Amino acid sequence: MSLVDMKSLLLKAEEGNYGVGAFSVGNMEMIMGAVKAAEESKSPAILQIAQVRLPYSPLPLIGPMMIAAAKNASVPIAVHFDHGTDIAAIKEALKLGFTSVMIDASHLPIKENIKIVKEVKNMADSYGASVEAEVGQLGKSEDGSKDTGMFYSNPEEVKDLYECTMVDAIALSIGNAHGLYTKEPKLNFDILSETRKLVSVPLVLHGGSGISAEDFRKCIEYGIRKVNIATASFMAVEEGARRYSSGEKRDYFKLSSEMVTGMYKNVKEHINIFKSNGKV
Repeated sequence: MSLVDMKSLLLKAEEGNYGVGAFSVGNMEMIMGAVKAAEESKSPAILQIAQVRLPYSPLPLIGPMMIAAAKNASVPIAVHFDHGTDIAAIKEALKLGFTSVMIDASHLPIKENIKIVKEVKNMADSYGASVEAEVGQLGKSEDGSKDTGMFYSNPEEVKDLYECTMVDAIALSIGNAHGLYTKEPKLNFDILSETRKLVSVPLVLHGGSGISAEDFRKCIEYGIRKVNIATASFMAVEEGARRYSSGEKRDYFKLSSEMVTGMYKNVKEHINIFKSNGKV
């Protein structure tokens, strides 16, 4: 159990036809809530933090906490550096002991994307870590602050990237988006289906907060193995804190407990949707 590489989790999910939740965290309470939910559900899980969050949660502080939580867990947990945009930050995460990293070069032409992914894959291999890449761009930046335009994944480009890099997981753009959806997302399952025919690599769905349980499960049937949940978790933690405080002076430690509970409930709900409960 405890700390594992992401590749092993996703390959088992492939065998069992379920999804593994990748839950973004920003503080100790979110880490505790996620691990508690995974342990109670007997589910594998991924703890992750995106590079865009580091100004609020410095990697030298949050990283060791995530790794310690995984090592002490009773279920297998991978620790993932999400949406890495530069080599230096990715290398720092690997040195800290992250078992998985993502290089996001999806904004570049596919040949340049492949070149950078190769570089990161070679570096991560020396640490025994898994690597995620992305083909196509989601409609919003990772923190949801700006609209980057929707560029759907080209299944042939996914095939090219995989064959040239042998990366461990590839994220797709099929109508999903980071942040809050302003209307119900319409996912392009044709792209997912065609990609699945061309590659055997585990596929990743970003921008999971707001997608229906039915669409989540359909994505999993079509080969999605890693499902990212960020916004829903941050909202659940904030709502828990707001409900407790309600404008009055309160006890800090009870406030902390409410934040843990908010994360725990959100993670447990998604674990049930992804059908990873009981898989340990």
